Amino acid sequence: MTAAPETAHETDCVALLQELIRCKSVTPEEGGALDFLEKMLTANGFVCHRLTFSDKDTPDVENLYARYGDGAPHLCFAGHTDVVPVGDENGWSFDPFGGEIINDEVCGRGAADMKGAIACFTAAALGHIKAGGVKKGSVSFLITGDEEGPGINGTKKVLQWLDGRGEKIDFCLVGEPTSRDMLGDMVKIGRRGTLTGYLTVTGTQGHVAYPHLADNPVPKLVKLLSVLDGLELDKGTTHFQPSNLEIVNIDVGNKATNVIPAQAKAAFNVRFNDSHTGKALEKRLRDALDAAKLDYKLDVTVGGECFYTAPGEFSDMVVKAIKNVTGRDAELSTSGGTSDARFIRDYCPVMEFGIVGQTMHKTDERVAVSDMHALARIYRDILAEWFA
Repeated sequence: MTAAPETAHETDCVALLQELIRCKSVTPEEGGALDFLEKMLTANGFVCHRLTFSDKDTPDVENLYARYGDGAPHLCFAGHTDVVPVGDENGWSFDPFGGEIINDEVCGRGAADMKGAIACFTAAALGHIKAGGVKKGSVSFLITGDEEGPGINGTKKVLQWLDGRGEKIDFCLVGEPTSRDMLGDMVKIGRRGTLTGYLTVTGTQGHVAYPHLADNPVPKLVKLLSVLDGLELDKGTTHFQPSNLEIVNIDVGNKATNVIPAQAKAAFNVRFNDSHTGKALEKRLRDALDAAKLDYKLDVTVGGECFYTAPGEFSDMVVKAIKNVTGRDAELSTSGGTSDARFIRDYCPVMEFGIVGQTMHKTDERVAVSDMHALARIYRDILAEWFA
């Protein structure tokens, strides 16, 4: 397989990224980013669907599904145009929504996470289609505005909508910023699951000078948290690092120093490997807490199960394309947090590969222009191999 020459890209991935950055699509606002993509993809033969989903206690979210062709094999590129807030804009060295090129870097919120990958895959797909590379099969985009939000009205519901239409995806590539230090040094073929627990202990409020008239919930909460913190969930597995439980918040809602509070609350998060399912892990946590013989309330949310996509033909395509363009041998990894791949894995095999993520969610987020061109070439090579 040979790398597609840079001149084969009729669409400039850098210019696309600049336009996407200028769309203020802070979760859950669409900000014009989906409008921009829909217009471009429609003009190039894609059939586009704008999908808005709603749910209780969450904002409505707009999504875009665009497909070129209607047969198999079907390769889907998944991503998100929503971005996290910029924080203190005075701390930025440039306009976070300006899309400027400074020192050969495209600068702005979402450059790395993950408008850069969307721009590169768009350029690659349009170039490949214009070159007549999709004679059989189809390529699609599943773009959500809810990845940085609660993840309720985005990718998960688009997938349900596709399933209801009988549309089958053969493989999905998610454009998350998986590269660690240099473009192409890491590809994600799995992710640990995530479970969040909300622990509450209720007592009786009272005066600190009369503790016999009150029931302090704080020491009880501390004991329960000590139980959780002391658990060794596992030692890791063949493909995953050990599961870890982290206490992330403790709150009694008490600003007075002479009042025993009526209630104490804590939150914790577990990133778990394939030793567990969310349901089994919840039972283990409750059993450990029950052994302390203290009254408590525990509410649990499983944000996603652990998944692993075994290396195979598609991962070989990705690794070969990376090697061909960058000369690097990509590590197939399961490290890091969660992504919308946790929803996609229920419908088809899925991998993640994108730009260097060192500045994602940070002040002065940016990507190298050279990495943008290289990533577009890698995606183009993957498409060429897939449709060959």
